[in-house]
Amino acid sequence: MTQVIRTVAELRPLVRGWRAAGEIVGVVPTMGALHDGHLSLARRGKVECHRVITTIFVNPKQFTNPEDLKKYPRTEEADVALLNSVGVDAVFIPSPEEVYPDGYMTTVSVGGVSEPLEGRMRPGHFDGVATVVTKLFGMTEAHRGFFGQKDWQQLQVVLRLVRDLNLPVTVVGCETIREPDGLAMSSRNVRLTDQGRAVAHVLYTAITAAADDIRAGQSDRMAIREAAEKVRAAGFERVEYIELRDAETLMPSNDVRRPRRMLAAAWLDGVRLIDNIPV
Repeated sequence: MTQVIRTVAELRPLVRGWRAAGEIVGVVPTMGALHDGHLSLARRGKVECHRVITTIFVNPKQFTNPEDLKKYPRTEEADVALLNSVGVDAVFIPSPEEVYPDGYMTTVSVGGVSEPLEGRMRPGHFDGVATVVTKLFGMTEAHRGFFGQKDWQQLQVVLRLVRDLNLPVTVVGCETIREPDGLAMSSRNVRLTDQGRAVAHVLYTAITAAADDIRAGQSDRMAIREAAEKVRAAGFERVEYIELRDAETLMPSNDVRRPRRMLAAAWLDGVRLIDNIPV
């Protein structure tokens, strides 16, 4: 039976008991409203670790829009039931006051990889991510952290954070889980109208076609322009970016010898959707 834990004081003795017994502890940080993408991370953790903790915390510090924070779905009871079904050992659900107690003054900021794309569109977002991830690593004392590749830039920020601060955590990036039509699973997808949901997959199909065209020799700029046109024609209100970047540094890249990533963000039904694929 999955244990629900709400304070560090409760969590620490449990984790230290596992570690003392020589068990590998994994953590899956989430903001709740769980779907199969999150559960795939927990299942991966169960394969690689003796014990798995999933955290559920809607982190106010990573929201640049207060309305987005207010609207973010909160489904704790259903989330715990799902995690119990996959055999997670503990669910850590701290309050905002537990994570950021009165007088809290510290922010963790990762330079470089956090600055373009999402960093440009959402100033301060990755400071919030880096801060809460650092805290969750410290609170859970996990050996391994599991993150989805759908948030590719976030994954690179966490990898850089761990590397630069010598944190004793191995970060594991896991494949994006998609709906049958290709739409990347996201907690925000439930906010799409039926009409929007029917065309949301076009973001993925457009960037996939662009990546195929680039591999076949078409210019990066032309392929990306055509992808953006397809997304707009499908009914998306706005394309924030579709860009080809170095997969690790997220700097612009035309070096085919290094892994590259095509990343995209666009608005549909007032919902911001992101995706990415290797090129």
